[in-house]
Amino acid sequence: MFAVLKTGGKQYKVQSGDVLRVEKLAVAAGETIQFNEILMVGSTVGAPLVEGAGVQAEVIDQIKGEKLINFVKRRRKHSSKRTKGHRQQLTLLRITDILETGADATGVKAAVGASLARKEAHGKGAGAAAPKAAAKQSAPKAAPAAAGSDDLTAITGVGPAAAKKLADAGITTFAALAAVDVDTFDAVKVKADWVDQAKALAK
Repeated sequence: MFAVLKTGGKQYKVQSGDVLRVEKLAVAAGETIQFNEILMVGSTVGAPLVEGAGVQAEVIDQIKGEKLINFVKRRRKHSSKRTKGHRQQLTLLRITDILETGADATGVKAAVGASLARKEAHGKGAGAAAPKAAAKQSAPKAAPAAAGSDDLTAITGVGPAAAKKLADAGITTFAALAAVDVDTFDAVKVKADWVDQAKALAK
């Protein structure tokens, strides 16, 4: 019996005992893995996958493919050429079993591409950091004004730090700030335009 499996963007027709080279998988030599994306098993054709089917394989080794030379020479450009070599990372497998049904209950490790495994690991790290970032963004910049007091940060030039200093000095309302004498009040450095704005807001 044969099966057609999909991995690494390619399709492979396999039988039990076949030795196969596929795009690199996130596995170690000696492990048993299972391919769950099965397009066809015997005479059963999937739509697009065959439900419950699987192909199990034993990992022989992690290898490299043949060296490929990419030579580029640009027309009408003197001395414009480039040679680049590449060796594809591959996983060498031996097909051990083809399952028509019940593959989802075997408990065998699923075959996952190395690039996809890296993306998932990166996604988990980002996911852990996301709640912290969201909490930081959603945190209020300043504590809400206490009952019976005004929001002094509504005055241009008064930020959360300045509002806290004014509150520590006993100034928590627009009326209190409007009554401050800039020349004699030395608990906090109060600007004249703060007093003018406070008078307008206190009305």
